[in-house]
Parts: sequence; structure tokens; C-alpha cells
Amino acid sequence: MEPLKHECGVAMVRLLKPLEHYQQKYGSWMYGLNKLYLMMEKQHNRGQEGAGLACVKMRAAPGQEFMFRERALGVNAIKEIFASVHQNFKDISPSELNDADLAGRHFPFAGELYMGHLRYSTTGKSGLSYVHPFLRRNNWRAKNLCICANFNMTNVDEIFDHIAVKGQHPRMISDTYILLEQLGHRLDRESERLFREAVDRGLQHSDITAYIEDNIDLAHVLEGSAHVWDGGYVLCGVTGSGEMFCMRDPWGIRPAFWYMDDEVFTMASERPVIQTTFNVEADDIHELAPGQGLFVSKDGKLTVRQIIEPKKYAPCSFERVYFSRGSDRDIYRERKELGRTLVNPILKALDGDIDNAVFSYIPNTAEVAFYGMVQGFNEYLNARKAAEIARWGGHLPAERVSEILSRRIRTEKVAIKDIKLRTFISEGNSRNDLAAHVYDITYGSLRPGIDSLVVIDDSIVRGTTLRESIIRILDRLHPKRIVIVSSSPQVRYPDYYGIDMSRMDEFISFRAAVALAEDRGLAHVLTDIYEKCKAQARLPKEEMVNHVKELYDLFTDEEISAKTVEMLTPPEVKADVRIVYQTLDGLHRSCPDHPGDWYFSGDYPTPGGVRRINEAYINYIEETYFKK
Repeated sequence: MEPLKHECGVAMVRLLKPLEHYQQKYGSWMYGLNKLYLMMEKQHNRGQEGAGLACVKMRAAPGQEFMFRERALGVNAIKEIFASVHQNFKDISPSELNDADLAGRHFPFAGELYMGHLRYSTTGKSGLSYVHPFLRRNNWRAKNLCICANFNMTNVDEIFDHIAVKGQHPRMISDTYILLEQLGHRLDRESERLFREAVDRGLQHSDITAYIEDNIDLAHVLEGSAHVWDGGYVLCGVTGSGEMFCMRDPWGIRPAFWYMDDEVFTMASERPVIQTTFNVEADDIHELAPGQGLFVSKDGKLTVRQIIEPKKYAPCSFERVYFSRGSDRDIYRERKELGRTLVNPILKALDGDIDNAVFSYIPNTAEVAFYGMVQGFNEYLNARKAAEIARWGGHLPAERVSEILSRRIRTEKVAIKDIKLRTFISEGNSRNDLAAHVYDITYGSLRPGIDSLVVIDDSIVRGTTLRESIIRILDRLHPKRIVIVSSSPQVRYPDYYGIDMSRMDEFISFRAAVALAEDRGLAHVLTDIYEKCKAQARLPKEEMVNHVKELYDLFTDEEISAKTVEMLTPPEVKADVRIVYQTLDGLHRSCPDHPGDWYFSGDYPTPGGVRRINEAYINYIEETYFKK
């Protein structure tokens, strides 16, 4: 209901032909730049706090800039950065602007390598200095490094110590900056190794530089760095000499897709982005495997190498439920299946009365799951119809046949996502009143006092929008019952691999479990878990256990759901409110190739995730109980 901050998005374009080729075939040498713009706009859902792009010009002469970067903040950042890039060309004559050779040698952002990033903060930190790409400068082209990533590292402190012990002094403690310095250090060492090798071969002056640029091994750079990384990541980078790389975490948590033909190499966080931008089929696009690095050399040759051995396979299921756009072939099918599998628990919540029920969804991301739910109920009704007709043994009156066959569920667009109101009023009650009107309803869409209302959403995380807005608004239709359906299971645990959700009390399911423990005289369990977490705080993260699971083990899913309803239903609401959640089994059946479910199960795939949940629970107990 309340929008989660999506995972960040990344995009890369590497032109494999001279700029003149694109000018002649497509009418513009800006082919790569334009494709990057489209790819970033198609992933705008993944980041609206900022955006940035980088470009490497391989034909720049000494004394000319060869790496360019543009960044901006805000929801309009993509348009701003590309408008800023095009400002460089506003005073150039049309004939010069169509001269691809001139552009390739002298115009800013007229290059062969492009990299873009869309940012949502995963750390709560904001400002232009945190917007990717990050750039490390050097007078030697091969030592220039620019990186961006869709990621969050759980062990930034360990990575910091790893590079600080070597004598480096990073000026900022953020995962991207720390990785930039770590990789930059390894890149320097790789360049120096090749320098010594070139001298030993008797090379001199610019021949040494050419030897370094032609032989640099970025896989070696990553192998010397990635072994200390713990988290979910897709890391992308370019060097000043024209090397491009991309690496996926060994658990496969974050997604990465790529495509290559004789004209272009491209990579993105979502498959349909490549399909649409380059008009190719889904089967032509490859997914980077866990722990793999993909490299496009200075001369345009692609290689894929295993940088780290694959670990427990845990691609993020929330990518399928919510984060990625539903235009992907497989994600669309999976979201429909998530809705279809909820028929039986919804029937139970309706006490079997679907003839007096209206089915709808919370816009906009739950629409596909809604179609699946409708399909499931149609299948249910068809089976009931067939069984009833069969009971009559072929002697059913025509009127009764017509009556049976006409039975179907009723669907309406009940909830409407209204214009996002600007909360320029800072006073709390006024802000809450504005927030309560983010959604509106279709009046007259059900029979007051007779119909139950079933609305499906993709997830229930904090519950704030449900309580402050949606349940109140839906109750204005005077339904007999409101059934809120979540196509994902109860979100019980923070994510530490991408989303800025790190506090335990952000989750309504956790608050409901705590409230149940207090209601039933089990508050001592909360402190018992706290003591267990404290006892292992000094252990290596690889030896830690997620003891927070013990809280949820006290109660059934249904008990937590019932308490959630109690906590989220405003006192003035007259309808009987119920909540139906997807089950873990239903999630895995619907998304069989994406078993990463730590949001719901607490089974963190990396040791760093377990350490972070340990710390989060300790902080919650100390802030909630010890400071009273």
C-alpha cells in the first residue's frame, strides 16, 4: 500500500562500431546516448531520488577530456541530466553536429561507452555526493575508474578495514565510495604490474601505455576485491581506456541481464528494458549468473568469467512480487499465479459467499495479481458449475442451466490512485489528512450493507496507508466486510541487500507479534531473544543465528494476521475487516526460480544479513524498553 523504495537500476551501452556507422545507419551518432536515455526511463520505477550517467570517449587526443559524468537529484533527474548533456550541442551548427568523426574527437559525451544509474537510497543518506556513478580520476587513462551499482553491502566496516590496513585513507564511509577506492587500488596495482612487465619487454614511452591498456585484466581486479563483499549487488564499471565490466553477487540476489550483437553490447537490471530498447526477443537476452563477471575489452571483445564461486542460490523474490516492472514475460505469469493461488483463503475469509462480493485491487502494482485472482475464481466457479450440472444427469431445465452458467464473480475498479498531493504542510495532523486522500473510491460500486469487498495488493509492509487511508476510504462504500489480500506473505524482517528498511518496528507483522506476546504474558520472550542476540554480538558473523524467528514461532500466521487487523482498523470503521496473506509455499510455487525469501522467512542468504538482523533487534529492544 505504501510505496517501498525500489532497488536501484543500472544500464550500460557499449558501441561496437565507429560512430560513423550509427550516423549512416540510424541518422545520428547519438545512437548510444539515446538508447541509454530510453533504458533509464524504462527503469524509472527503480529509482527516483537521483540519476547519473557516465561516458568514455576512446578517440580523445591527449589534452582532451575522455571521461564525462552528469548527475542530478529528484524525480526529474533523468530528464535533467540528458538536457544538460544536450546543452553541450546547442551552439553547434547542423553540419558539424552530423559529423560523427568531429563529434567522436571533440564533442563531450560523444563516446563509445555509456553507463547510467537510477538511485533510491539504501542507507538513508542523500545528496548529490551519494548519486552514482562515482568517479576516480588519474592522468593515466587505464587508472581512471567510474562505477555504479544496484546494491547494498552488509559489511562496509569490514571492507573499510580491509583497505585501511593497506594504508588507504577513504574520505567517506559509504559502500559505493569504499568499493571505488578498493577497486581503484587494485586497478592501480594491475596497471603497475603491467608497467613493470612492459619495461621488462623493452618498451618505452607511449608504447608502455598502449601495452597497459591492451592487457589490463579487470577480472583480476575484481578477484582481488570481491572476496570480502557481503551483500546483494550488481556492480558496473568503465575505465578511461575503454574497458567495461559488470559483476553479480554470488548468491544471485540482484538481477542483471545482457544482450550483444555486432553493433552493441548492453546490460540492464530488467529484461524487458533491453527487449523494448533494442527490439529483441526475450530468448536472445542472457542473465548473468551468480558470481560471474562480464567484461567488454577495449577492442569490443566480450568474455564472461567466474569471479567468485556461486553460493546459496537466493535471487530476490520481491523483485518478482513488486520491484521489477510486470512487463517481463515470466514476472507477469508469476504475479498472476500469486493471485490465482489465493482463492481458497479468500473463500474462507468470505465464509464462502462470493455471490455477494465485489473484487478489486489497489492500484497500480497489484493489477496483474488481480487478474490472476479473477482467473482463479473463474476456474473455481467453472468447476462448481460443471459439478452441479453433472448432478442433474442431463435433466436440468433450460432456465436452471442459464442461471448456473451466468454465475460469475463481480469485479469493479473500486480504488483509484489520485494525484499525489504535495505535503507542503508540515504540521502532523494536516499532513496525515492529506496523506489520507492519496486514494479515492468509486462511489456506488457495491451494494451497501450487502456486498463484501475484496481488494488485493502486492504487499503489506508498514500498514500506515491501510490504517490512515485505505480502510477508512473503503468503509465509505458501506461494505458488509472488507477483505484485504496481500499477494506476498507477511513481511517480517528487514532487507539488507537493497531497500532502506532496517528498523524492526517498521513492519506491522513484527509489531503484531510483539503485541501478541505482551497480550499473552509472554513479554519475557522478547528479552530472552534480546539476551541471545547480545550473547552472539561479538561472534564472527558466520557463526550468528537469527533468534528473532523464535518470536514468530510462538504464533500461527492466522493469529498474527488477526492482530494485524486489530491494529490497523480505525475505531470508526463499521465493516468487518479481515486480512489474507499469501503463504511461503504459495510464493515459492508461484516464483519457483527465485527462492530468496528473507523478508518473509528470516532466512538471510549471507552471514552479513544475519548480523544485521541481530543488531536491529538489539536496537529495537534497547530503544523501546530500556529508554522508557
